[in-house]
Amino acid sequence: MGDRQEPRIAVAVVTMGNRPDEVDALLESVAKQDLAPTRIVLVGNGCPLPDVAGRLTLPGEVTLLELDENLGCPGGRNEALAVLRDFGDVDVVVELDDDGLLVDADVLSRVAELFAADPRLGIIGFRIADEHGETQQRHVPRVGAADPMRGGYVTGFLGGGHAFRTAMLDEIGHWPAEFFFAHEETDLAWRAADAGWRILYAPELLLQHPKTSPARHAIYYRVNARNRVWLVRRRLPLPLIPVHLGVWVALTLVRTRSRAGLRAWFGGFVEGLREPAGERRPMRWRTVWRLSRLGRPPVI
Repeated sequence: MGDRQEPRIAVAVVTMGNRPDEVDALLESVAKQDLAPTRIVLVGNGCPLPDVAGRLTLPGEVTLLELDENLGCPGGRNEALAVLRDFGDVDVVVELDDDGLLVDADVLSRVAELFAADPRLGIIGFRIADEHGETQQRHVPRVGAADPMRGGYVTGFLGGGHAFRTAMLDEIGHWPAEFFFAHEETDLAWRAADAGWRILYAPELLLQHPKTSPARHAIYYRVNARNRVWLVRRRLPLPLIPVHLGVWVALTLVRTRSRAGLRAWFGGFVEGLREPAGERRPMRWRTVWRLSRLGRPPVI
């Protein structure tokens, strides 16, 4: 890496306490990395945490944070980021799903190299694949039937495995905690892009993760629709809002086979229109053009 300074890395994991074996396996895979993280933060999202430091041999300083209530995925991650900000001794935060696994031992060192090589790189998205090596199409941050092994600059990232530069977070802010679940990645990615930060999809960085469907969550349809409306109300120029929502209403009607799911979705859609969406800070038109050139205009 020459005379470039290697960034200090922290690992943050949020859990609801229902996957103790998976959390142990994930932390053991972190411990096997050839670059030791400076800090590890484990957040119990409305649940108690076991003494992982007493049972596992982990590198770096380990912080256990037990929250009184479940704040949702973005809210729990914000608590970890706040702890790390107070410590003030990390440059990159790697956030991992609690049922993920780092199969390769060089993931953190590769992350460090990528950030050291590009000072405007704000986010790195990992490739997510199941135990058979299969990546679901919804986990590829490109439109259409894209090749999951094709890396490069993109418009978004995967919530299950990614890395943030802390300087970027200091500039654009943290996760939208009020979203609780769904579309929080897009809100953060659009803010990053609008501030001039780059987002890299790096398929060589693998997070093994069980094959799942987002609809497994009972609140999926309602919150998915509500948050999409909130997202565009917060981040898109006014002329693009009806275009984006019109595209997704049509896609939902085509894709959703469940009548109960459709009722919940449209209920969430109306909720998103009626309820406050939070601070409106629309992206600039040059950001719209930039996202479009990268292959995903912000209406799809």
